[in-house]
Amino acid sequence: MKKNKWLIIGAVVLVVLVVGFFIVRQVLPAQLSASSQASLETVRLERGPLTTMIGATGSLRSAQSAVIAWQASGEVGQINAKLGQTVTDGEVLAELAPDSLSQSILQAQIDVINAQTALDELYEPDLVLIAQAEQTVQDAQESLDDLLNPTPLAIAEAEKAVLAAQDALEDAQYDVDRLERGRGSDEQIALARANYLIAEEVYKQEQKDYDKVRGDPSEDTHKAMALTKLEDAKAKRDRALASLNWYLGEPDEAEVAETMNALALAQAQLEDAQQHLADLQNPTQSAIDLAQANLDEAKSNLTDLKDGPDEDDVTIAQTRLTQAEASLKLASLTAPFDGTITDVQIMQGDLVSPGTTAFRMDDLSVMYVDLKVSEVDIQQVQVGQPVSITFDAILDREYSGEVTEIGQYGQSSQGVVSFPVVIKMSDPDEWVKPGMTAVANIITSQVEDILQLPNRVIQEDNGKKFVYVMGPDGVQTVYIQVGRSSDTASEILSNTLEEGDEILVNPPSDFMMMGPGQMRNSSSSGGQP
Repeated sequence: MKKNKWLIIGAVVLVVLVVGFFIVRQVLPAQLSASSQASLETVRLERGPLTTMIGATGSLRSAQSAVIAWQASGEVGQINAKLGQTVTDGEVLAELAPDSLSQSILQAQIDVINAQTALDELYEPDLVLIAQAEQTVQDAQESLDDLLNPTPLAIAEAEKAVLAAQDALEDAQYDVDRLERGRGSDEQIALARANYLIAEEVYKQEQKDYDKVRGDPSEDTHKAMALTKLEDAKAKRDRALASLNWYLGEPDEAEVAETMNALALAQAQLEDAQQHLADLQNPTQSAIDLAQANLDEAKSNLTDLKDGPDEDDVTIAQTRLTQAEASLKLASLTAPFDGTITDVQIMQGDLVSPGTTAFRMDDLSVMYVDLKVSEVDIQQVQVGQPVSITFDAILDREYSGEVTEIGQYGQSSQGVVSFPVVIKMSDPDEWVKPGMTAVANIITSQVEDILQLPNRVIQEDNGKKFVYVMGPDGVQTVYIQVGRSSDTASEILSNTLEEGDEILVNPPSDFMMMGPGQMRNSSSSGGQP
């Protein structure tokens, strides 16, 4: 009886446990599910715009920059530019003190004037030269006409020219002969000696008269007049002595050479006059040809003068002027373009030498950002894409720009290959300065009205992407494909999901352990895209 009693009690307990198990299995999960779902965060699958970007860090630079250094030695004189000043191309920024300039620069000042004068003379017609050239043409034409049709007057003038040349030759020969005999005749020497003796006596008498007069010539008029007469007598005596010495002296080499040259010239002129007379009386073909050549040359010279300077002559003159100006410019520093002075490293009175830095200037009207974009992203970058730009040094400000250049050669650094990309800023202001670090986001695409989800709700398992979808039957895992992505959201490609679906953001750990395609509180399985 006791044994049967315990069997009955055990059977009853077993039944209660089984019933309780089924009750707990049916009721408790539903309660837990309801309470857990109430604390879960979800987002709605919605349509909207999506912007994809590539981020990179770079440095800011100006459109054009230059470090301006001295090219000559000296002391810094006037400084015309200061930090932050806007200057124009060619404006003088600083000059060396004039008293410290080198000899070559001082000479360059003279060379510039001479070279400019020579160049101006080439472009300005010389009326005197033109008139002389016209006269030469006229004379050459008359000479040719005289050969072709000699007139009695032309022959008479040629004969007269021969006689004049003969007289000139005789005079030149007389001068040569006279040098051989001495500079003067006996009569000329005697007269010169007499003049000297008389002048010497007059001088001695004036000296005696001067000594007799008392007083200071600067205060006494009688003494002053005596001094004047004495000096006049001395001058006459000196001239007479010089004349006598000249007649008595031997001719020097220069005088002999000059006299002999005059004789040779007179002989040549006589021969030319005789030849001209012979050509007029009996012209030869060679004489006619020579006269024609002289005429042609005279006409050519006249044409050149009227037409302007020769191109080669102008080039030479311009080159000399340029060289002189370049040397002169070494004494000063000028702005190479329009820009702003961004650094000043000199003071008045500084001693400088070639290579000493004076200024830095930048063209701040246009600013660029130089980036390095990874080879993984470079294919998405194109010229003209918009860019948002921020700076660590400028808070709460965002600037815009666009891609202007993309490098075609990758550069490797620590095993990472990147390509240079240049961004042109569209709205630089006074806050941005060359050298700043910039963070640029290149907008590679902008699309409207696409299904998208935040990146944080997209799960991944073995390279496959899926999401947890909240439905009336519980939570379901659904495979998806991701299209375009930004830093925060991605385009969702799926045949199963629809706009408005609730996507679980923070699944519990037991959900996270479930594989894709499984389901909680639902008998259906996840769909494939």
